[in-house]
Amino acid sequence: MSLLHVNSLTIAFHTRGGLVTAVRDVSFDLERGKTLCIVGESGSGKSVLCSSLIGLLPPHTARIENGLIELDGQDITRLDNTRLRSIRGNRIAMIFQDPMTSLNPYLKIGTQVIEPLTLHNNLSRKQAWPVAVKLLDEVGLNYPQRLMTQYPHELSGGMRQRVMIAMALINKPEILIADEPTTALDVTIQAQILQLIKKIQRETNIAVIFVSHDLGVVSGIADHILVMQQGRVVEEGSADDIFYHTRHSYTRKLLASIPVTAKPVAYKSSDRNRDNLLLTIRNLKTYFNNGNKGWFSTHKQVVKAVDDVSLEIHEGETLGLVGESGSGKSTLGRSVMRLLEITDGRISLGNKDLSLLDSRQLKIARREFQMIFQDPYASLNPRMTVYDTLAEALQVRGVTSSTKLIDDINQLMLDVGLEPAEIRKYPHEFSGGQRQRIAIARAIALKPRLIIADEPVSALDVTIQAQILALLLELANKNHLTMLFISHDLSVVRYMSDRIAVMHSGKIVEIDDTETVFNKPRHPYTQSLLSAIPLPDPVRERQKYQ
Repeated sequence: MSLLHVNSLTIAFHTRGGLVTAVRDVSFDLERGKTLCIVGESGSGKSVLCSSLIGLLPPHTARIENGLIELDGQDITRLDNTRLRSIRGNRIAMIFQDPMTSLNPYLKIGTQVIEPLTLHNNLSRKQAWPVAVKLLDEVGLNYPQRLMTQYPHELSGGMRQRVMIAMALINKPEILIADEPTTALDVTIQAQILQLIKKIQRETNIAVIFVSHDLGVVSGIADHILVMQQGRVVEEGSADDIFYHTRHSYTRKLLASIPVTAKPVAYKSSDRNRDNLLLTIRNLKTYFNNGNKGWFSTHKQVVKAVDDVSLEIHEGETLGLVGESGSGKSTLGRSVMRLLEITDGRISLGNKDLSLLDSRQLKIARREFQMIFQDPYASLNPRMTVYDTLAEALQVRGVTSSTKLIDDINQLMLDVGLEPAEIRKYPHEFSGGQRQRIAIARAIALKPRLIIADEPVSALDVTIQAQILALLLELANKNHLTMLFISHDLSVVRYMSDRIAVMHSGKIVEIDDTETVFNKPRHPYTQSLLSAIPLPDPVRERQKYQ
């Protein structure tokens, strides 16, 4: 008998607009020691499905309309809250997508990790403490005793995710649900988390449900895959069936959206004037003082975020800048924009030395270079409509006529694939991909010579990601844009870039043409980044977890 049996499950939400069905007639079985992967875009119903398995559906708006969820033959949809709490975290545990929002920022790590032991096993804090320290060590965290006394904000994203895994595993559950646990992580950290989950599964025979929007991520860990679209399972089968014998058009769409499967795009040599440098960076340094070294020390600890970096970007060229979180790539982009004060070095845009400009001169000069940020919701003013956002940029360019403004705004909307009729809406009324299109429209409204794109697709589904990348390429070709494209994902950078610069610990460790970096990487760090890229090939990917 299966450990978990789901049959004809249908879940609906009561909204102001009526009843919305989020999960439609979903059935599957999960056995001990096996990994079931659920794949689909945002809104496909995969997270709602997982929440139902652990009894976390919002009680006042969500309702299971039909079906059953059996854990060892017991239908948990009929259990009251008290009995559900005894299962949740004890027999079924969950790792959430964003550990920073799941961990309490006011409580130290140790307090949060030992909580499941004190709740479910009635252990005292003193008894639970060494158990938690041992588990933090087992999930690959260094200095676990010290880490127990730290707060979540003091940890990196990968460290916080490992803490969440430790919290989920501390009561030795039978089922682990991992809901998009690697979405916002670097490829190397992502690979470490996936390897950790597989290692734990081999040692404990735990059953795993792994949720992702990226088929490439799950190719090496999946025993069985469900592909969900609009609440329904449109295709299911083994990893080999899904990847090598794809049947449904939606699954093909997801596979085609993985950047590594797409044909790399490079500008023709005629599109780039190698004799005309647009951006020149010479010996750039951006250092930060990070507090005192000790209680009684007056010396500051200096963080060399960007350390003696020199780069050149030609007109019409896209230079990809790649590296893990903390490598200094975003700091470099913000330093070029002069959003951060540089410590030393020179930044020139054409014949203009940006490092010497005062605030007034810089405000004028910024019309020639613009930035696209990672999170468009944070970079767009929530109180301004799309019209106001784009009109503000156009007015800086000198467009004042109301007729000209509306014509240019409508054209910008069409250029980025949005309907002009939506210009009176606010940012919260758009999806993540649509908001990023608005941010791109704002960036190109000034007709800049240079665009710095800082992780513009890292938080998006693979299909939306593919659309945004294609849009950026189209606009770059159409407007002869020069671009510094920043990402931790080498496969995305390969799709976009003419050349790639690899950044590690504040320095450029390798720079060359895109295909040279991919086919003949010289630096060990570049080689490690390339080896961590998930491929849509189950046979090759499984070798990483053996």
